[in-house]
Amino acid sequence: MSNSYLPPQNIINQYANVLVNFALNSGKGVKKGEVVQCAVPDVAKPMALALQNAILRAGAHPIMRIIPTGFDKDFYTLANDEQLKFFPRQFSKAKANLIDHQIGIIAEPNPTELSEVDPNKIMLARNSQKIYRDWLTEKENKGKFTWTLALWGVEAKAKEVGLSLKDYWQQIIDACFLEEADPVAKWKEIVKTQEKIKKKLNDMKIKYVLVKGADVDLKIRIGADRIWQGGGGRNIPSFEIFTSPDCRDINGWIKFNEPLYRYGNIIRDIYLKVEKGIIVEAKATTGNEFLQTMLKTKNANKFGEFSMTDKRMSHITHPMAETLFDENIGGRYGNSHLAVGMAYKDCYRGDPSKVKAAEWKAMGFNDSAEHTDMMTTTDRTITAILQDDQEVLIYQDGQFVI
Repeated sequence: MSNSYLPPQNIINQYANVLVNFALNSGKGVKKGEVVQCAVPDVAKPMALALQNAILRAGAHPIMRIIPTGFDKDFYTLANDEQLKFFPRQFSKAKANLIDHQIGIIAEPNPTELSEVDPNKIMLARNSQKIYRDWLTEKENKGKFTWTLALWGVEAKAKEVGLSLKDYWQQIIDACFLEEADPVAKWKEIVKTQEKIKKKLNDMKIKYVLVKGADVDLKIRIGADRIWQGGGGRNIPSFEIFTSPDCRDINGWIKFNEPLYRYGNIIRDIYLKVEKGIIVEAKATTGNEFLQTMLKTKNANKFGEFSMTDKRMSHITHPMAETLFDENIGGRYGNSHLAVGMAYKDCYRGDPSKVKAAEWKAMGFNDSAEHTDMMTTTDRTITAILQDDQEVLIYQDGQFVI
């Protein structure tokens, strides 16, 4: 599939520069001699070239993986259970040991490609890859691996949200500061702002947060062993401030007004009711069957992340039919999101590399092959309940108020 619009080469080069020389190494960029794997769909080939060249100029070693698009539907249609579960263990382990960083580019020319595929097949294939993700997470927790994701504009996604491809790309350019003289310097300014907010939240030692609004009434236990994270290069753009709550102590209900685009499916108007950390009721007006199947995955009926985005940081003004951007949208009320499934272990107030599996479970960090963000951009207030039961308003009208 060819794009009818392509941003100027200098913009693509700036994009690659941000990913290679800022996003990786937790905001410090790659180091000479490091190995960087780039996973780039074939429709984003110009980005692959720019990434390769930026990595070479930095003195690092690129491993380029060009992903063919349009193959997935045939794969899931033809593959039997043995083929879906196939995991090249030795190959994957060697790769996990080798790479220091990974850049993933999101470019889906057909966002509903898998809408007619049995969702159980998709989940089975994904579950078989969990051990590889666990290896990388373990390496990341030891400070030996970083990753980032970025979006390449495609016609289908632009059409889905009612934008021309050029206007869709302009959202990407604005969100990532690609027209700035020095986008890396701009991102470092954003990180400084995020660090100030995170420090205030972490110093508060929050016990619970209360999320209230016309489409939400939730009480979420944060836990004394948690810290808030955000920025630092994981995802470009990334304006959110998030933590992994105690998955055993969350109660209430929430509606998500933003559509979810996941695994080649679209899920709209999600409603979740949760009791003692377990999602006891879930429904969606579109994609409900897929939602139900996804939540049946082990521990996907529990939450792994709670997040808030401050509208003052984000230049994203329009839905983008892509979680990476939709979870960072600004607009009138900013956004907040919850993710079902896997928790982020770097939200532990301590050294995650020294924590055993049983200890993670005892602290309420959820473990799952799933991690799916669900977003809301409607008006809500978020209040923190501290260890001494004092209540402090922390988020209102789409921004932090601490």
